[in-house]
Order: sequence, then structure tokens, then C-alpha cells
Amino acid sequence: LRPHISTHSLLPSNMMSFRSIALRAATRPAVAAVASRAPTQALTPSATTALRSFSSSNVASSSDKDPSKTVVVVDGIRLPFAMSSTIYSDQLGVDLQRLAFKGLIDKTAISKEDIDYVIAGTVIQEVRTSNIAREAAINAGLPDKIGAHTVAMACISSSSAICSGAEKIISGHADVVLAGGVETFSDLPIRLTRPVRQKLLTMSKAMKKGGVPGAIGHMLKGLKMKDLALETPAIANYTTGEVMGVSSDKLSAKFGVSRQEQDEFTVRSHTLAGKAHTDGWYKGEVIPYKGSTEENGIKADSNVEKVGKLKPAFVKPHGTHTAANSSFLTDGASASLIMSEARALELGLKPLAYIRDWSFKACDPFEELLLGPTYCSQEVLSRNNLNLGTDIGVFEIHEAFAGQILSNLVAMNSQSFADDKFGGKKVGEVDMSKLNTKGGSLAVGHPFGATGSRLVTTASRRLQDEGERFALIAACADGGLGHACILERYDN
Repeated sequence: LRPHISTHSLLPSNMMSFRSIALRAATRPAVAAVASRAPTQALTPSATTALRSFSSSNVASSSDKDPSKTVVVVDGIRLPFAMSSTIYSDQLGVDLQRLAFKGLIDKTAISKEDIDYVIAGTVIQEVRTSNIAREAAINAGLPDKIGAHTVAMACISSSSAICSGAEKIISGHADVVLAGGVETFSDLPIRLTRPVRQKLLTMSKAMKKGGVPGAIGHMLKGLKMKDLALETPAIANYTTGEVMGVSSDKLSAKFGVSRQEQDEFTVRSHTLAGKAHTDGWYKGEVIPYKGSTEENGIKADSNVEKVGKLKPAFVKPHGTHTAANSSFLTDGASASLIMSEARALELGLKPLAYIRDWSFKACDPFEELLLGPTYCSQEVLSRNNLNLGTDIGVFEIHEAFAGQILSNLVAMNSQSFADDKFGGKKVGEVDMSKLNTKGGSLAVGHPFGATGSRLVTTASRRLQDEGERFALIAACADGGLGHACILERYDN
């Protein structure tokens, strides 16, 4: 279905060789989508307006005039992201978020009394701490008068937390917001099946009528052996019934991204993350847990030959997604401190970046589940008259799967995709030398609720470190959701 594509090493010494993917996008129409369980008609350019979206107004133009309404990123941290059931196996999610909040407060030395509101993101909720933001805030020692709420938006939950905090600042409802996110796969809520739960909920009535024998009869009547199994949180999308790995594998086939390219990109992510840690770049951003800042998912010695030996994990036997080129189940928590510029200067703090604008959009979950970054990037760049190639100096794009991020890069630079979806205006070509240069989710890990905050902190620090003006953050999420955000370097 597509011409042969040569592949090259994606190690840092040859990062620009991956330019071939972007060039290919500009010259080749998208391959027809593989069949899904419930195919839907492709959107025409006029139908793109039907995409559900929630976006800020143009923050750059509306808030520069008033420092009290201009949102800045002051700082951010994360606990070391770790493979599930390893270093955090004895911790609850609320414990991890508490440690992240406390770590950021200690790092910035901000008075807890100066915090106006707290927002956290999480996906797999523990019933006892369903408003995990509130519980973590109280247990981190924040005054009980400070309000807090929790958001759930799949892999962009903490992105939503940060942008919700920014809206509070723009609207004048807060000056200082502590935002973040957390996820743990080491303590999943495992429950009984629904038939058993229904029996238990009505057992008291059976007891009243028939005593213990009546209760036993009530419990056994109508149950099947399969009803006695335990339920773990689903990893499949509720609407499509499809696992994200399958959706990403299909997306890669649609955009012609090969297994070789995915494996090379995976090795690149691990190599860059390992180097960033070795060079001490993450010092201060990753705070110690029990004296260590090691992120144990990083395999700095990875190579394409080793990764290439793994078998497909989702679409068998001919799929391209493996355990290596897919992000692993991760425990971790992050935190971001955002303020109005005026309040930050009043407190004597030096911000890292302005939050200029953002976009949350949704697309077809059957055909484009993980293509949200392309739609959101197009919207936020167009609204601010920014050019992807000439204006954006820092890219931090979430790596749920190597195939997912590479498919988005192809879509962004595809003229045929732009003609179909954006009225002919391409998003543009991403400069690989500026993309995820400190490693990404494939290497450092992806705690669902915490990744968005990580992206903001890393991008803000890179702007300061590299002297670039604008950063583009983008991420996909289950359900066909997406997010993009523009940061601007704060000149200290």
C-alpha cells in the first residue's frame, strides 16, 4: 500500500536522519485506514468544525496588558517515575501526590498560606480518595480552608488541571494555583463482578426474610462460575472496546510508519533520557524518593537490534507495536506551581514561562483515537499566528507509543491530511533536533494522571536552558481526546 521507506539510526548523533518521516508525509497521501469494528465516514474540511473542542481565548493578546491576569509557570517537580509494582508498591496514590505537592512547596519555599487553590488529575481512582487533590493537599499540610478538586481526562488529566488553574487566574478567582497529577498501578481497585455486587447489595433483605439459609440461597441463585471472577480496571476504551495499543497500531498502518522507525524512535527516547539523567539535567526537577532520583524504566543501553527481537503485543502476528515501543505501566506523581505574573513578582519568585494559550479537542475514537495532538496543535498555532517551523524552538510531545507520536508527525506535515481536515493549511514539520531532547514517556514512563505536568515543567526548563522563545506541548488521550499548549520563555 505504500512505497518502501528506508530507515536510519535515531541515536542523538544522527537525530536528523529521522527527517525522512516528515518528508514522506509531504509527498505521500495517507494510506487508507484499516477496518475497525465500527467504521465511520471521514470528516470533510467543513465538518472539522463539528469536532468537540474546549479552548482558551487568545491568552497572549488578552492578558499581556494586565500582569494580574497573565499566567506564569513558576516551577514544577516530579517524583521519580517508576515501573509499577517496584519502588512505590507500598504507597497509595494519595501518598505519591502528597509527596509531590510537599516537594514543590519545599523547593519553592512558598508559604502554604499563599496558595489559593489546588487541582490534581488522576485516572484510576481509589474510592476512598476520589477527590485526591483535596486529600493530598490536607495531608501535605496545606490549610484546610484551601479549596481543591480532582479532574479525570485520561492521559491529559494534569494538563487539564494546569489549564483549569490558569482559567481561575485569568478570571480573577485565584492568584496562586498548585496543580499536578498522580497514578499508581501498584494499588489498583480490584472489585467483584456486577452480578455478585448486586447480590451483596440486596442480601440484607434476603436475611430479613429467610435468615442465614435465605441469604445463602439468595447469593447462590442465578450466579455463574464466570461471575466469581475479579474485575480489574479495563485497559480497553469503553465505546470502541479496543485497547489503545491496537488503535495506535492501526494508526501507524494508516500513516505508513514502519516497525523499524518505531524501534529507532524508542531507542532514541531511552538514550536521550539516560543522557539527561547522567548529565544531571533533571536535578531539581526529579526530587528524591528514599534518597534516589533513579527512574527505573530508562534503558540507556537499548539498541535497535535488541528491541527489534520483540514480538507484536497487540495486533498479532503482523502488528508493529511491542512492549518496547509502547510506554510501560508507571507509578508516579508530579506538581506544577502556576501564578499570576503580578503575584509571582510580588513574592519575589522568578517564573520559567508564560502559559500563552491551549486547546483541548476530540476526534473520531474509532479511526483517530490518538491523533488529538495534530488537531490541537493546528488550532493553537493558527489562533496565535505561530509557525511550527520558524517560531517553535522546543517540542515536548507525549510518547504513548512510538507509532502514535510518529503518526502525528506524519499527519502534521501531510498536505493531503491538511487538505482533508484543515482547509489545506498544514501544521508543519517538527524539527527532530528540538523534540523531546531529554527523553519522553517511552523511557521515563507514563503515569496517566501525571504526564501533563511533567511536560509543562520540562518544556519550561528547556526554554530557559536553550534560550528559545516558544514551546509547543502536545499529548493524546484515550477517547480520541487531545491537548496542545503554547509556552513562552519568561525573560529573567
